[in-house]
Amino acid sequence: MEFFLKSDFPKAPFSITHKEKMLLIGSCFTSNVGVQLEDLRFRVMHNPTGILFDPYSVIRHLLFALHQTILEEKDWAQHDEVWHSFHFHTDFSSVHKSESVERVNRAILETGAFLKKADILFVTLGSAYYYRLQETGEAVANCHRFPAATFTKHLAETSDIEHEFVSLLTEIRNINPGLKVVFTVSPVRHSREGVVNNNRSKARLLEAVHRICERMPDVFYFPAYEIVIDILRDYRFYDVDMVHPNYQATRYVFEQFKNVFFSEESLALCSRIKEVVTAYRHKPNFAETEAHRKFMAANLEKIIQLEKEVPQADWQALKAYFEGK
Repeated sequence: MEFFLKSDFPKAPFSITHKEKMLLIGSCFTSNVGVQLEDLRFRVMHNPTGILFDPYSVIRHLLFALHQTILEEKDWAQHDEVWHSFHFHTDFSSVHKSESVERVNRAILETGAFLKKADILFVTLGSAYYYRLQETGEAVANCHRFPAATFTKHLAETSDIEHEFVSLLTEIRNINPGLKVVFTVSPVRHSREGVVNNNRSKARLLEAVHRICERMPDVFYFPAYEIVIDILRDYRFYDVDMVHPNYQATRYVFEQFKNVFFSEESLALCSRIKEVVTAYRHKPNFAETEAHRKFMAANLEKIIQLEKEVPQADWQALKAYFEGK
């Protein structure tokens, strides 16, 4: 007896190895995948300019990075003694305006340098709803709890999302012609929009993304949304807020991700890396015992071998730990 729908997703037409550089940008779901890739010692940069939900904000940040746009202090607004940029996540906000400006500009420059040399760009879109400043009509990425009257709410048109992304990706590939692009739609429910409007929003994102994939070469879709909504499809796979997929769900999605994008050699290598990462996080009860010393020595030997096979990865912290430094 089957208790959930099973689906075998076809292998991607390319494989991800530890040689590729990957930029992940978009919703909080992007960060979740990025952290798991980091754990496996892939060369990734995820949400370096902060979490983004709507397609226009993602596009704006990629253009900022591509053009190395420098923001000025006049681009900030103050609320409750804190300075914010409407284009950036609260992580970049500060009571000191100059500090926020410096951090944002450093993130833009670092992202731009990475994007121009990246092999793969992963884009996760969360919502087709976005906000504009009432006074200027400028689209924003984050409202920072400013009064509601400061903004007007909009639902992006499918054709506009498609057009803007095709234009953006064409421009990026003029500089980085070999870049492959993978789109996903976040399975996180935007409950504040209500059930009906959340589905309208996701539908527009899904249709726009598939149109882009049909129009452009080396642009692909990974079905994170469908895996959670149509395969797992049970609230036991959601956190207590009934909105965010829980640990089991995100791990399941990542397993499907690996099966789609990793070769058999990469899967085997990742299994070995996961062993030493798990050992690194193990907290010994009796560190002075001979058994623990053998445990440390055995894992150090594994890391030395992995370092030879994957020299581009950062093994410094793990190596220092197992050397007892």
